Amino acid sequence: MTSSLDSALENIHRAGVPGVFAEVHDGDDTWRGAAGVADVGTGRPVTADLRHRIGSVSKTFTTAAVLRQAEQGLLDLDAPIGHYLPRLVPGERGAAITVRMLINHTSGLAEYLPYAYPSLRGFPDPAKTRPESLDDHRFTRFDAAELIALGVAAPATGAPGSTPGVYSNTNYLLLGELLEHVTGIDAGKCLAESVFEPAGLRDTELPAGPHIEGPHARLYESWFGMIDPPRDYSVYDMSFVGPAAGLVSTVADLNRFFGLLFAGEIVRPESLAQMQRTVRIISQEGKLIDYGLGMHPVEIPGAGPVWGHGGTVWGGGTLAVVSADGRRRMAVAVNLQRWNRLDAAGRPQPHPIDHALAEFTRLAMGTAR
Repeated sequence: MTSSLDSALENIHRAGVPGVFAEVHDGDDTWRGAAGVADVGTGRPVTADLRHRIGSVSKTFTTAAVLRQAEQGLLDLDAPIGHYLPRLVPGERGAAITVRMLINHTSGLAEYLPYAYPSLRGFPDPAKTRPESLDDHRFTRFDAAELIALGVAAPATGAPGSTPGVYSNTNYLLLGELLEHVTGIDAGKCLAESVFEPAGLRDTELPAGPHIEGPHARLYESWFGMIDPPRDYSVYDMSFVGPAAGLVSTVADLNRFFGLLFAGEIVRPESLAQMQRTVRIISQEGKLIDYGLGMHPVEIPGAGPVWGHGGTVWGGGTLAVVSADGRRRMAVAVNLQRWNRLDAAGRPQPHPIDHALAEFTRLAMGTAR
């Protein structure tokens, strides 16, 4: 397994990613690898123990924290969010949207990001966006309630509970506010006390400021070729996504978390079963996918049922997946994002990085090596 995974990881770097690192578990066997550089200016190499912004993989952690509060009787997944947060989602919508609908993206609440970042107003169509807002808001400290208000005020993407739902970070900012409401502590501390610390995740946190503490790679954003050469966004205030996509972790912590999750040691087995009940939603990329509570099935050729979540931030990407029996786990991180150029019709063109990442994932999680 080692030599083939080493080669597959190196191929991701050769395809154009400055740096990539990963960890793979197969039963009691563990492989870690890294290829490329953490800093294109100095040539500092990446290593498998680097801390990394994990983007929307954060949603699985936030869901676990919400489910733990539900297990303790502090909230009800099928209660209306207006019962807990009437000022954030008032009136009929607050009465119709349940906590569960927030977690599985069937609330009908729109994405706030294009309203907070004006140059992304054409989102999710990349051809109708520009990257200027990324720089404008590098050090902006956003208020979660103000971002939620943007999503609530925007045209609804559907009726509460209807499918297909539409993926929206507004849902998970609300879940962060819900955690604060029912526990009396902020979302970052709640995540630490209810998930990170009990699971022994020593390198996972929701940072309070724009810096990644500890060894990490620079994060290079291309924005579909509109930023050339790609620009480093490793220093960035992530309050614009908070518990929806703002966590920092390591590939080792991600694998530990998903292993414990599927062993029934993060949430109870009955809660894990609820996480695996899916509905149809439209992803951020505009694709129709099945989505559970904070995670979704991932199609990998040659692998059995696989669950997990992917995540992107400005300049960084992460994928963490686990087999249904919990024995196989993989987490991979890259320090380049939106490498695909757009064709004349404004569609992202295939890139060798896509193929190399898919091949590494197949090799790591597939049945034959």
